[in-house]
Amino acid sequence: MSETPLVSIRDVANHAGVSVGTVSNVLNRPDIVANATRARVLAAIAELGFVPNDAARQLRRGRGRTLGLVVLDVANPFFTDVAKGVEDTTGAAGMAVIFCNSDGDLTKENAYLDLLEEQRVQGVLITPIDDASERLHRLRDRGVRVVLLDRRSAEADLCSVSVNDRLGGELAMRHLVESGHRRIAFVGGPHRLEQVRDRYDGAIQALADAGLGEQHLRRYDTPALTVAAGRDAAARVLGQPRGSRATAVFCANDLLALGVLQVLTRQQVRVPDDIALVGYDDIDFAAAAAVPLSSVRQPRQRLGQTAATLLLDEANTPETHEHQQVVFEPELVVRESSQRILTED
Repeated sequence: MSETPLVSIRDVANHAGVSVGTVSNVLNRPDIVANATRARVLAAIAELGFVPNDAARQLRRGRGRTLGLVVLDVANPFFTDVAKGVEDTTGAAGMAVIFCNSDGDLTKENAYLDLLEEQRVQGVLITPIDDASERLHRLRDRGVRVVLLDRRSAEADLCSVSVNDRLGGELAMRHLVESGHRRIAFVGGPHRLEQVRDRYDGAIQALADAGLGEQHLRRYDTPALTVAAGRDAAARVLGQPRGSRATAVFCANDLLALGVLQVLTRQQVRVPDDIALVGYDDIDFAAAAAVPLSSVRQPRQRLGQTAATLLLDEANTPETHEHQQVVFEPELVVRESSQRILTED
């Protein structure tokens, strides 16, 4: 079966007996075309089944009606919720979103940024692996708007939307310390990610505020923020002698915490009686876990909505746009995984 050839704007012009320019005016500036001529062109469009190439028209004007969204891990429900917030805002503005997953790989991130620039997107929302990325600076120099998402910008002329992760780390650790824990494990990584570093630093600060030293917190680095990495870390925690093993685990995100919980349950370690557990993000799965998970809640959809709003404002009104670094406050949601009060000698 042969394909029907696409109808071109020249075909419409020939059928209506007008110039290509007149057809273009009917599509883009119909008010300047005489009523009779406009009616003839519209009739030709309907008869031939012509579909205007909106992408081509947008590119001729400069940039298309698309934005790029680059996240660290599309499998993480946190970023799914962030993307929902982005889509709600951009969809209402008649924009489309190209969703890209860097997978924590700088090579993939740069490849996607190249692709988005080729697509002439109006802007890019990104959770960067490296916030000092030369590739991001190059994008901005070429007129592509950039907003950092879930990462605070160190530059006053670059918008960002983030959460105070240092405070989030403090909230989680303070809760565990006030519950009596003195041997605590921090599970998270890679440590090059600013979010992981901030959550760990916040935990250290909470220990200091309680008059406790860093020796009370043992760090278990992970190669990724995934369930599988959480399972591996849990095996290392349980591999310690029982008398010196952590009585509580604070994970840098909920996926890690769910992986830890799987191993603890499989090994018949009681949560929270033997080991308390706190995650981060408060994804929907946290409350639905076998043992409902305590977690530091982030306003996931609001992050996406706010970042998209800033990007659209910069793209539409660059003359009056004011760059902002929006920082949301996290909150601790305490559930069964950490509620037991522990008294240690």
